Amino acid sequence: MRACLQRVTHASVRVTNNLVGSCKQGFLILLGVGPQDTQQTAQAMWNKIYGLRVFNDAVGKMNLSLADINGEVLVVSQFTLYANARRGKRPSFVEAAGPQLGNELYEKFCECAAQDIAHVGRGIFGADMQVELVNDGPVTIWLDSTELGL
Repeated sequence: MRACLQRVTHASVRVTNNLVGSCKQGFLILLGVGPQDTQQTAQAMWNKIYGLRVFNDAVGKMNLSLADINGEVLVVSQFTLYANARRGKRPSFVEAAGPQLGNELYEKFCECAAQDIAHVGRGIFGADMQVELVNDGPVTIWLDSTELGL
């Protein structure tokens, strides 16, 4: 599982010009699922994200987590995080999970998030989405479950 976290003051996602998900201060999470991922991977990835101390404390040091700031998240599925561009000029996406597993684990990840925080905005799996955000910092963090040993 791969996640691109962007610390945001707010973010939103639209499908055919209709607002389908949003969040206030917290994370925009672009989430990709690999074929080896499981429900346990989804839970472990969420636990890692939820505990990350990357929000500023009273003295401006990145020392607080989502829980500490009562933050929100917007989770957007993004299989292109598994792009392989080693050869040629057109990326291959064969390293991403298929749609059935991808959707199942995207939903599981969102359920895990909803157990810990009050607001979980969502995109629509497989849809052509337009994402808007204000990246706070900017802070962007890349997580890969394989590299993290999850």
